[in-house]
Amino acid sequence: MTIAFWCVLAAAVMPLLFTAIAKFGEGGKGFTNRKPRLFQQNLEGYRARSHWAHLNSLEAFPPFAAAVLIAQFLHAPQGRIDLLAIAFIVLRLVYGALYIADKALLRSAVWALGFFCVVGLFVVAATGGG
Repeated sequence: MTIAFWCVLAAAVMPLLFTAIAKFGEGGKGFTNRKPRLFQQNLEGYRARSHWAHLNSLEAFPPFAAAVLIAQFLHAPQGRIDLLAIAFIVLRLVYGALYIADKALLRSAVWALGFFCVVGLFVVAATGGG
């Protein structure tokens, strides 16, 4: 299994990290698994931002996974695929940390870099790495 495929797994699990911070921050005060959506809509501060990072991570996963799979399917250079996939994961972790820390402008810049990694995967796939 390639490094990029492991990165797909990491991207799939990443939303769970952010939702855990949202649910269990401050000792999980008020969390109930009977009505998690109601609980989440009433979060504030860093816990709300962590929930939003969770949602954004869910949104970012499909294009990333598709880009990795397409690049692999078209036999793009494995080193480039792996590098872009690792960069995506690192940037998404930084993105989540910046979201939780309420650093909106920097967070948006890091989001854009992560998006460019996905675009880069498609470009590498389309050009064969050339």
